[in-house]
Amino acid sequence: MSVVTLTVSDDEADIRLDRWFRRHYPHLTQGALQKLCRTGQVRVDGRRATAATRLAPGQAVRVPPIPNASRPPPLAVKPLDARQVREINQMVVYRDDHVIVLNKPAGIAVQGGPGITHHIDALLDGLRDSPDDPRPRLVHRIDRDTSGLLLVARTPGVAAKLAAAFRGRDVHKVYWAVVVGRPSPATGIIDQPLTKLGAGAGAISVVAERGDADAVHALSEYEVLDAAGRKLSWLALSPLTGRTHQLRVHCEALDNPILGDPKYGGDIAHVTGFTDKLHLHARRLEIPHPAGGTLMVEADLPPHMRETFRQIGFVAPATAQPRRS
Repeated sequence: MSVVTLTVSDDEADIRLDRWFRRHYPHLTQGALQKLCRTGQVRVDGRRATAATRLAPGQAVRVPPIPNASRPPPLAVKPLDARQVREINQMVVYRDDHVIVLNKPAGIAVQGGPGITHHIDALLDGLRDSPDDPRPRLVHRIDRDTSGLLLVARTPGVAAKLAAAFRGRDVHKVYWAVVVGRPSPATGIIDQPLTKLGAGAGAISVVAERGDADAVHALSEYEVLDAAGRKLSWLALSPLTGRTHQLRVHCEALDNPILGDPKYGGDIAHVTGFTDKLHLHARRLEIPHPAGGTLMVEADLPPHMRETFRQIGFVAPATAQPRRS
């Protein structure tokens, strides 16, 4: 074994060093990599680096001798059946050589976890045009109970570019929600820090006091699009920061919880006569396209929200065709 120097490819732009190592040396643990970085054995363009260092195409990564003895055998991946391939492809609302956009149904998780075997991430192989294509990658997540737009990158390089766009707040997202009551004023900014309570699947986000050690900045924009008196309202929501359950907690903070929310809002969120599912839908997504310009995509409402709109008399505009400008 000897020291090797590897060059970062165009497809690895903006990837973190630890993820780069995970791709090239999947048997190397995070702790072992951090130790190699701390001792200066891993370098990028001759300089010390950390696991969080982001890489650029053409950079040289110095890799010290890494034993292969502990490399585990590759995991056997069960191929998708025809039903699973059909399921994921029925969600596609836009695709090109760089990105795929899905309209995720409510109730399916984006990624797996304890007790979760049916999720979007497990179905992504069904989006490949050929077995030789890279595996598509999730760029962001939405809650299991939330429906709507989910962005998928077709290559690791595209995933890195889009992840950078999300971090830089260059992505504009609009959600539609049906909430209990009627917010006043009809438009506004919710500037309310949040903090997490608990851990794992049972963790929740709650409103925090400014200055709390664990508080994180959270900002959401809202607009009332229509209302049924003061009973229920249809909102457009835009998260200006990206915190866990941000829109759900912010609506609860307005005293207007999202209809059917199983985690926030308590009994008030559950109104007799309407489907008892979360009424939150990722309606519109505008992103800087990796090949240039801006991509705008919209998603149709899920069945339970369409039925609620019909019951109340809300009239949603037609879903716009995807547009790249």
